[in-house]
Amino acid sequence: MVIKILGSGCPNCKRLEQLAQEAAKEIGVNAAFEKVQDIQKIMSYGVMSTPALVIDEKVKVYGRVPSKDVIKKYIEEEI
Repeated sequence: MVIKILGSGCPNCKRLEQLAQEAAKEIGVNAAFEKVQDIQKIMSYGVMSTPALVIDEKVKVYGRVPSKDVIKKYIEEEI
């Protein structure tokens, strides 16, 4: 599983990455994490506001930081 955090590296982007890593660890999922900061790549996902969470190339949420429980649900949907 590949989990991508799309964003410029702002505090919300860092928070989303932290929560996603914690969620994956708590579920027991071995995931590779990537940061995507290039604006052209971010836009290629159709994302117009960051941060965004992409799991296995599917945009799950953008423009906000969801709770850890919501992130767990997104991860479980892709297992």
